[in-house]
Amino acid sequence: MQDQTEGEVAESSDETGPSRRCIASGESLPLARLIRFAVGPDQTVVPDIERRLPGRGLWLTASRDMIELAASKRAFAKAARDNVTVPPGLADTVAELLRRRCLNFLGLARRAGLVAAGAEKVRAQIATGQTAALVEAADGSPAERRKFTALVPHVPVVEVFTGAEMGAALGRDAAVHVALRAGGLTTALIEEAARYEGVRLRPTDGERVQL
Repeated sequence: MQDQTEGEVAESSDETGPSRRCIASGESLPLARLIRFAVGPDQTVVPDIERRLPGRGLWLTASRDMIELAASKRAFAKAARDNVTVPPGLADTVAELLRRRCLNFLGLARRAGLVAAGAEKVRAQIATGQTAALVEAADGSPAERRKFTALVPHVPVVEVFTGAEMGAALGRDAAVHVALRAGGLTTALIEEAARYEGVRLRPTDGERVQL
């Protein structure tokens, strides 16, 4: 995925409006809770995570169950009013795209100076009152994670990435505790992590996104 500047985080689709209807459930939801798909030139359904591809969008709730239901019930073909091909493992593809997007935002946030990583630096940032979100390693100690989340009980907490994944995004071996100050990249990371939470393989106990 190519780097984005903070100013590029906003919706840039040719479709406007605050909500769309899920083609599987029929429910109208805000864009932040949906995933857009498009039909490629070869009539194959393509995930449009960044909502940039041309053509009519096919929208689904950001849920693995909804993607699998749409594929099995031919909801894509019905919504497109055409024969389309749904590639195998579509939910896995979407999850991987969202995982990369989230970690890319985390790396961009570090470069923008929004990130504090490591227990002492996170505590120091929290003490300033400027923490807008926490990212805690899913494979870290639950007791240690609770110590940090208790310090800022009203901010969003993302707990869906391993310490190694977080570390790679931040240019270090591993990261367990990360705090972010407010900014467009922080907001984007929170929203994308929530979408990733719905689409990724079922988490183990203790892994979650709190919003």
